Amino acid sequence: MTFRNALLCVLIIEVAIALLAVINYGTSLEALQAVTRFSGRVSLAVFSLIFLFHNHRHVKLRAILSEKYFLIFAIAHAIHLGELLAFVLISGNDLIPIRLAGGFIGYAIIFLMPYFQHKADAGKFSPKRFNSTTLVYLYYVWFLFFMTYLPRVRGELPNVGGSYKEFVILLAWVSTLMGVKISSMLSLFTQRRKER
Repeated sequence: MTFRNALLCVLIIEVAIALLAVINYGTSLEALQAVTRFSGRVSLAVFSLIFLFHNHRHVKLRAILSEKYFLIFAIAHAIHLGELLAFVLISGNDLIPIRLAGGFIGYAIIFLMPYFQHKADAGKFSPKRFNSTTLVYLYYVWFLFFMTYLPRVRGELPNVGGSYKEFVILLAWVSTLMGVKISSMLSLFTQRRKER
C-alpha cells in the first residue's frame, strides 16, 4: 500500500469515529471522550500490526501500512494525543504525574521513530543501531498500551469511559500480542539452532 492510501485509511476511520460520536452523544464532553477512547483503539490496531509483523515479515507490514509504517502510527497517535489533550483540558481532569512522565517518553519515542526510520533508509543510521532502537520502541510502546488497560481492568481509573468487558478484551489482546511475539521469537531461535 502507498503511504498516501494508508494515511487516507487512518483519516477516514478517525473521521468516522468522530461522526459516530456526534450522532450518538451530540456535541457533548461525552462525545469527545468517546472519540478519544476509540481513536486510541485505532492507534492500538495500527501498533498491533507493527508489533506482530515487524522484522521477518516486513513485506506484509509494508503491504498493509506502506513503507512508512512508523509514520502512519505516529500520525494516528498524534490525532489521539490531540483529542486526549482537548478532553483533559475541557473536562478539568487531574493529570497523574507518573503516568504523564511515562506517556511523555512514549510519545517522544513514537514521534522520533519515523525520523530514525528515514535516517536508516538513507544509510545514515547503522542497521545495528536502528534494530536496537526499534526493539526499545516496540517493547516500550507495548508496555504503555499494557499499562493503559491494566488499571482500567483493576478499576483504578473510574471516570475514563468504556465498559469493564471492553477493558478486559483490550488487555487480553495486548497480552496476546506479547504471547505471539515470544512464541515467534522462540520458534525463530529453535529454527536457527537446527540450521547450525
